[in-house]
Amino acid sequence: MTIAIVPVKHLSKGKTRLASRLDRTQLETLSIAMLKDIVDALQQTPSIDRIAVVTPDISVAECANHAGAIGLLRDDPGLNASIDAAQRELAADGESSLVILGDVAGALATELEQLFGALDPDATGAQIALAPSRDGGTAALLRAPAFAIPSRFGPDSGSVHRKLAEEASLPFHEVTLPSLSIDLDIPDDVDEFVAGTAGGKETRRILEALGWTVGS
Repeated sequence: MTIAIVPVKHLSKGKTRLASRLDRTQLETLSIAMLKDIVDALQQTPSIDRIAVVTPDISVAECANHAGAIGLLRDDPGLNASIDAAQRELAADGESSLVILGDVAGALATELEQLFGALDPDATGAQIALAPSRDGGTAALLRAPAFAIPSRFGPDSGSVHRKLAEEASLPFHEVTLPSLSIDLDIPDDVDEFVAGTAGGKETRRILEALGWTVGS
């Protein structure tokens, strides 16, 4: 079994690098749309059994519950501490976990399932699969089981997670997934997302409603 965990910041603190193009209310609307798209992609991924959204924001938790996920409303001790605390609270013994960041609104279920396909079905021990973001970070991290290595999301976290797997002598599978490679953090990212053809139906609808124009 696999639980998917999506960490999401408080709405008042998210998407600050898009503030040159959108006001705070618009940024919060965009963040909710992105969350809906990610939960939808996870729900369509066959290998995922449960989805939890860990957040300090009650509006985000309520949105997650409404979308059919577990809205885990908790204080924010930091990204990695939040993820690992959610795993301790929710992951059953031996259960795998997939952590996907809330910035990859274009994620496709077919590509998420490729992470599971990268695991060796005949392996008897723990193993790791990772989808990198193009800046060297980690867009999604699959751990089988959930506590095989600790969470170390942040700058250059792809290589950090790889090193942790190597130090633990665990098989490490890196899978480049185009729909997960773009984090919607800065205007250029959003422009590329809008011009592309990946997922993110609700995010695209909201951006259009907000009058987002590529290159403006």
